[in-house]
Amino acid sequence: MNGASNRRRLAAVAAVLLLAAAAPAPSRLAAAPGTAATVQGKVSGYDSAEYLLAGKTGQRLTVRLKISNRSGYFNLTAPSADTALFTGSIEGDSFDGTLPATGDYRITVYLMRNAARRGETAAFSLTARLAP
Repeated sequence: MNGASNRRRLAAVAAVLLLAAAAPAPSRLAAAPGTAATVQGKVSGYDSAEYLLAGKTGQRLTVRLKISNRSGYFNLTAPSADTALFTGSIEGDSFDGTLPATGDYRITVYLMRNAARRGETAAFSLTARLAP
């Protein structure tokens, strides 16, 4: 390989690392069993809002999203999972189910591509409740 090719490859790797470093860390939702945690926020364009919620195997979790843009949704991902346990764009604006594993569940609020590419913004309220 020549020097120019190596420089391009190095530049691409550096760009990916910079983007990953710039992504904000998820916020933690504190919902003790039997209580609800509610957070308000905004998403804009391709940015998303991410939250972590600690849950245990067999616990019942309810998540509800109220969002000002019809193209706004949330996904719920189980600990160490590669795919979403719940996909809002397919399943709607609320999840009510039993957790399959113990650990941190990731809730991601986002805009679909049609709204994101236009740079739209959406205000939201997200409520998560763990059953006792």
